[in-house]
Amino acid sequence: MKKNYTYPNLTVRIKTEWKIYLLALIFIVIADSIGQIKIPFGFGTFILFPIFYSLFLGILSGPEVTKILKSDQVKAASKLVIVAICPFIAKLGINAGASIETVISAGPALLLQEFGNLGTIFLAMPFALLLGLKREAIGATHSINRETNLALITDMYGPDSPETRGSLSIYIVGGMVGTIYFGFLVSVIASLGIFHPYALGMSSGVGAGIMMASATAVLAEIYPTMAGQISALASASETISGIDGIYMAIFIGLPLCNWLYAKLEPVLGRFGKQKEEL
Repeated sequence: MKKNYTYPNLTVRIKTEWKIYLLALIFIVIADSIGQIKIPFGFGTFILFPIFYSLFLGILSGPEVTKILKSDQVKAASKLVIVAICPFIAKLGINAGASIETVISAGPALLLQEFGNLGTIFLAMPFALLLGLKREAIGATHSINRETNLALITDMYGPDSPETRGSLSIYIVGGMVGTIYFGFLVSVIASLGIFHPYALGMSSGVGAGIMMASATAVLAEIYPTMAGQISALASASETISGIDGIYMAIFIGLPLCNWLYAKLEPVLGRFGKQKEEL
């Protein structure tokens, strides 16, 4: 006798989450059809990438604006972020491996640049607490929250934790604001002629992948003959920073954030609970 297997949980999820996948497809088509928009400004150039439009459309569809998606669907979508970015992380590794000689010639700089990212904790944590964040501040400030950091926080604290909400928020803000900022900043720095194009390529890999894409797109236009090497170094920087950044976050970044949170939250949290209610 043939058994009839059913998957009620999967059925329920499909009924409640189908709108997420449909809207994602629609947003991709719209964003891809718009393409890049370049806006010259002074010595630099603002570049709007398709992911910017996708994120903006996603915000508009949320329960706080048009209410196309409900709160439970938003929570379900947040858990899918890690799944969606895994192919991109794999692509970074493949791109770096294809130009391994260029990567090796860069020396230890690729490995050591992560220490610079940790320094932002001392500035970011107090600001986060002054803005009223609680445990979200730990996830938001332990790094600049590239894809691997978001995956780490999700794995350590759980997808519904305040730490993950903080990390995801910075990742999304970085996707919208960071792409514009990185592209503009690298065009300004390149125009000064201070750093070698390879150094600029390496520095482009310290943020999330979309920030790297924004910076390397600008550099490829400024240095078209070096576009391949710049892209390889940026991908290698992104990949290696992601690898050693995990250990930096586990052994230094997160312990430091937890320690600072314990020390500063009673003092700075909502201005010291409004000076203990006066």
